[in-house]
Amino acid sequence: MSSQLISTRQRLIQAALELFSAQGVSATTTRQIAEKAEVNEVTLFRNFGNKHGLLLAVLEESAAFKDLGESLVRRATPPSNVYQALKDYASDTLHTLERVPEFVRSVVGEADQFPAENRRALGRGVTEANRYVAQYLATVIQQGHLNTYLPAEKLASLLNGMILGYAVIEFTSEFHELWEDRDDFLENLVELFLHGAMSSSAESAINSLQGGFTTTEVADLPASLVHEILQQARKLGIRDYALAYLLFGAGLSATEIISLERSHQIYDTQGHFLQITIPGFVRQVPVNQWILGKRYGSFTNNPLIKWLKSRKDTQTAMFLNETGKPLSESELETRWQVWSEGLLTPQGQTPAIAQAQQTWRVEMLMRGISLENLIILTGCDRAQLQPYVRRAKEKAALEQATRLDHKPG
Repeated sequence: MSSQLISTRQRLIQAALELFSAQGVSATTTRQIAEKAEVNEVTLFRNFGNKHGLLLAVLEESAAFKDLGESLVRRATPPSNVYQALKDYASDTLHTLERVPEFVRSVVGEADQFPAENRRALGRGVTEANRYVAQYLATVIQQGHLNTYLPAEKLASLLNGMILGYAVIEFTSEFHELWEDRDDFLENLVELFLHGAMSSSAESAINSLQGGFTTTEVADLPASLVHEILQQARKLGIRDYALAYLLFGAGLSATEIISLERSHQIYDTQGHFLQITIPGFVRQVPVNQWILGKRYGSFTNNPLIKWLKSRKDTQTAMFLNETGKPLSESELETRWQVWSEGLLTPQGQTPAIAQAQQTWRVEMLMRGISLENLIILTGCDRAQLQPYVRRAKEKAALEQATRLDHKPG
């Protein structure tokens, strides 16, 4: 096959795709395709036989969905946020379909008129897209980031089926009230897909990787108790004070804190930030100088900075134990028990270290951070943060009711 023949073939396929996309398959004639490709109509027949032969080539040689699938597979190594990876895949797939709405309408509405070979090609295209999604899901399942009772292939079929179903409804009907907009569909699709496919143990694993924990009820701590814990830690030395400061000032989990290195700190007069690096999840979080209405230093002079400046060693770990080795998670939990000894929560229980993170998240929402931005800071998805949103609203309602009670009638 000569280079000229290849060029002619590709021009015909591209012309057909553009016309099919603009006006549908049925409304497009072979003469129009030939004219757009700047070839004789006989050349089209010689290469493809007829219009359906050309449609077959368009279906088989389009690499759009193959590229989307390969991009998703690459996100499994190293693993990234599963929620965000699937949402991006679904969004990119819809963007691809939205660029050719007439083509989609024709393929869906006229499929019964296509030769069996064309329908098989369409089926192969959908199957190929499914194969890549299944490969991605199989990888994250094997890595332990997704625990499901369904095979990866079935999960992939469900996801792609829902995406294609949305596209068909959007392209063939108007004025429906199924979703507010595409973002509303995408968020609910991925949350339903993940939480419907996952067991509770899988949610715990992902929460752990994201520095969070599974909870159905948020038990944040009152300001007075938080300040008492911080003061108890301060009495035990600058290292303990810095640890407690990060728990309440940056909302980090014990796992994240013991993984910090000295190089993960960034600060200047405008802000103080930490880079959180756990396999598959890298993000930055602010270190708040204000904790529940009380200020603990400044961006350039606070318990953490004082601790690091006091260090005379060359260890890379941000926190060390009494022997000069990196602090372990169990050692951090032991320090927490010392700080909170003799203290009780409003529920009459000993404060748990995980409640520091809960307290930070609720406080950030109370101070006005948007849910979207909290998702970015925590690495959690919308569903995982909904209990915090409810708790923040509950606290806001109580505070408003208290203020009203203080006003004269």
